[in-house]
Amino acid sequence: MEWSDLRIFLAIARAGTLGAAARRIGQTQPTMGRRLRALEAAVGHTLFQRTSDGFVLTDEGAAVLRHAERMDEESLALERALAGQGGQLEGSLRVSSSDWFGLHMLTPILHEFTRLHPGVTVELLTEARLLSLSRREADLVFRIRPFDEPEVVQRKLTRIDYALYGAAGSRRPKAGDGTGCALVTMDAAFGGMPDVAWLRRMLPNARTAFRSNNRDVQAAMAASGAGLAVLPRPIGDASDRLRIVDLGEPPPGRDVWIGYHQDLRRLARLRALVDLTIERFSQSQTPAPLQG
Repeated sequence: MEWSDLRIFLAIARAGTLGAAARRIGQTQPTMGRRLRALEAAVGHTLFQRTSDGFVLTDEGAAVLRHAERMDEESLALERALAGQGGQLEGSLRVSSSDWFGLHMLTPILHEFTRLHPGVTVELLTEARLLSLSRREADLVFRIRPFDEPEVVQRKLTRIDYALYGAAGSRRPKAGDGTGCALVTMDAAFGGMPDVAWLRRMLPNARTAFRSNNRDVQAAMAASGAGLAVLPRPIGDASDRLRIVDLGEPPPGRDVWIGYHQDLRRLARLRALVDLTIERFSQSQTPAPLQG
């Protein structure tokens, strides 16, 4: 048995298809299939049922999965422990945040950090998926809710105010229920966001003209006159094409939490970025103390 084949098996089990697993670990699909067949030959069992919907674990595959996951956890723990000993300001850091927060709030800080520490390469991942700190999918994560994992060191970094915006010249809807008003809002996958619920409550009869999970796209559509949009104030206030529309009650704001795995406490480059980030945000307010 080749240990590297277990990594491929684990990726397929988690992704459900060869294609998705190949993209996740940077292999070609034919290579993934060939290594999986080699592993099945080595253990003497079929580990997956091939179906039209993807790969489904057999009973033998489920047994292998339990051991493969423990091996993966130990390997990642070793990697984190070794990384956490790094005392030099060189190497790489992977940072995860939402797209708008990364662009408008983090980019200036990351630019300053890379100028101060040219030996460090920063990779910023902006996607909706919550990346795992324990699997080192990211070293530092910014989220709008606290972390559930007990091994994460976290703090509330800041609170972001939101407001309702329209194109320059927009006014409060004449009908209090939003009749005749168009909205630009989140897509269906993010229908549970607080600002979406606020819009439904404040303007129940308004029609939805446009949906997007990208706040900058929403801002551009609102500025073009497509409808009213709830936006983070760092985006809306910075545009001279948008103006706040006051309904008498502001939309709910959101907290921003910062977190990293406790095994990386002593990683100098991570600490330097965390300290710089906290310093820049604390210029306007005092963050909460570290937890975990």
